[in-house]
Amino acid sequence: MTTSSGAFSDADIDWDSIQWDKVYQNVRRLQARMVQAIQAQRWGKVKALQRLLTRSFSAKALAVRRVTENTGKKTPGVDGILWETPAKKAQALAALQPRGYQPAPLKRVSIPKANGQERPLSIPTMRDRAMQTLYVQALDPIAECQADPNSYGFRRERSPADAIGQCHNLLSRRGGPTWILEGDIRACFDTISHPWLEAHIPMEKLILRKWLKAGFIEQDILQPTESGTPQGGPASPVLANFTLDGLEQKLREKYPQATALSRCVKVNLVRYCDDFIITGCSKELLEQEVKPLVEEFLQTRGLELAPAKTRITHIADGFDFLGQQIRRAQDGKIIITPSKASVAAILTKIRDCIKRNAQAAAGHLIVQLNPLIQGWTNYHQHVVSKQTFGKLDQAIFQALWRWAQRRHPHKPQRWIKEKYFTTVGGDHWVFTGTVMGQDGATQTVTLRKAAHVPIKRHVKIKGAANPYDPAWEAYFEHRVDAKMKATLQGRQQLLALYREQEGICPICRQEITEQSEWQRHHLIWRSKGGKDTLDNLVLLHPECHRQVHRLKLEVRKPRSVKGVGVARAD
Repeated sequence: MTTSSGAFSDADIDWDSIQWDKVYQNVRRLQARMVQAIQAQRWGKVKALQRLLTRSFSAKALAVRRVTENTGKKTPGVDGILWETPAKKAQALAALQPRGYQPAPLKRVSIPKANGQERPLSIPTMRDRAMQTLYVQALDPIAECQADPNSYGFRRERSPADAIGQCHNLLSRRGGPTWILEGDIRACFDTISHPWLEAHIPMEKLILRKWLKAGFIEQDILQPTESGTPQGGPASPVLANFTLDGLEQKLREKYPQATALSRCVKVNLVRYCDDFIITGCSKELLEQEVKPLVEEFLQTRGLELAPAKTRITHIADGFDFLGQQIRRAQDGKIIITPSKASVAAILTKIRDCIKRNAQAAAGHLIVQLNPLIQGWTNYHQHVVSKQTFGKLDQAIFQALWRWAQRRHPHKPQRWIKEKYFTTVGGDHWVFTGTVMGQDGATQTVTLRKAAHVPIKRHVKIKGAANPYDPAWEAYFEHRVDAKMKATLQGRQQLLALYREQEGICPICRQEITEQSEWQRHHLIWRSKGGKDTLDNLVLLHPECHRQVHRLKLEVRKPRSVKGVGVARAD
């Protein structure tokens, strides 16, 4: 299978034979060339590279792979179509052509919010998701080059922890800012001006206009879209970032850095997509100078602040940002903890899960609860969370004890304890159950304890770091290595495999990351007598793992990345 651009039919494509290492290399090489052209201000070259990328086989194949691997892969749009088989993926890849493209209306559904209300979500078809993903590959390198340094939302290699880390850096300085403008943009994704987007987004205007005007179907009625981005689609976050980038530069122009004025006013922006805070030396400065500047910036883009949710707060009173509370204690230290709203939200999810499983086996309940606990604690493990984690464990224990008592109202407490709780280490109250393993054998599972999650300091990303720029390659390699080692800590087998492979999947030769996920592959299959031992295992991406099994490829144990190879099994 070649990876050149040009027309092709699904008969020419064998999805399982695509050389993913070449696909990634082709896409990333073009994206790196785009960055270099942007840095040289060669905008004609940038446009030509964008067109080359969006017409290439590699970018199209990667777009189809991404929309069939992400969390929405089982959620169809208005046409009800999913791409679940290699044949359907090959057909989708062949049909992914900009010429004659017409997006379908979005499917509008309502999803619950943390406050109990609902918010609308628009779902594109698989084809439209793939087309958006294709063009995002050509948009994102430009967005990265033009992004505000302290914008952290929906950007590669950036996270909420980076935004919180920047808040800590700003507020913990001696003589740092004491007032915070908490910005809340009213219905940001739904109200961005279409004329502004068409005038400022560097992509094919016809394709963009079709996305913006696709409309949505709600209760079988087609509704027009006069403003906003195609929310729910892959292009929406990058379009929102394009819209809001420039606000930090606007503040820098008014309050230049490294000047007596900037040191006095202490104006700084930290943004995570449409959530942002701006620091200042006084309430009057933020109210009379900074807020009007922000309102003017937003107005030209069809946006406005929500008056009821936009407030100015003293740092001693604390403020909530991205699910965490930030405040200055009496001793002057900045304390960051999980916010009360975030704690209440996770407890509601856990209690609802327990209620839904009133008649389920303990093992089944544990399998559903563990991801909730692990995900929430991982998010908050970089701040002062140990006390909160302990209180969360206590609240979960109380909910589970009530669950057990309702199931066995006539049993004594000792009987309930012996049936549902076991001792692990020095902990005598570990909720436990059993599940059926893949091999058909019964396995014991235990509930995760939030208090067992270690508190780890997060190293904030450098503001100028660009993952598409080859000049930053070594920097990102170091960060990825550190993150992966932390993720695999305590799982010695996985850690050993990761180090042995130097963090590379031997099939596609791309990085194994938290986002890409990984699976263990047995060199000698278990059905042929292979064992779960280190010398018989290797880490692969999920798609690469499926490809190995479908084509019955034999993966050789690598001594180093250079020695990795595959051969067809006999």
